[in-house]
Amino acid sequence: MEPRFNLFDSPTAAKVAQRFYNAALPLERSTLPKTLRELVELRVSQLNGCGFCVDVHTKEAAAAGETALRLHLVATWRHSTVFTAAERAALALAEEGTRLGDRGVSDETWAAVREHYDDDQVGALVCLVSLINAATRMNVIVHNPGGSYEPGMFADLSN
Repeated sequence: MEPRFNLFDSPTAAKVAQRFYNAALPLERSTLPKTLRELVELRVSQLNGCGFCVDVHTKEAAAAGETALRLHLVATWRHSTVFTAAERAALALAEEGTRLGDRGVSDETWAAVREHYDDDQVGALVCLVSLINAATRMNVIVHNPGGSYEPGMFADLSN
């Protein structure tokens, strides 16, 4: 698969990408663990069929110490024993927040998220799911393929 278009070749899209990256920086400073953030982003990437984003978040999660077993089981987290109740709540929010047209975020999922995360963490999760959904859509539209990402590759986008 060849990319249809390099977003960084468009001055406008490149500026948006840089702002997008910078908009996500507060999430790095949140109390949500890096591995949880990467698992959530990985699940959204899988749901949206974004090979590039799956590549990014698999490698970033591994670099942050996530195990291969858990990375392999993210797609089937509901049928796996390796995720905590808090992680399951975050993954359910990721799925339901991605598939909004199905039914939106259920009251059950919202209650589980509220049970396991404080207000700041809930806000971070909502922003994380929203941002990764937008990023996956951009990458799928332009056919960015997975396979060439190296952890930390986008660090130079921060301003």
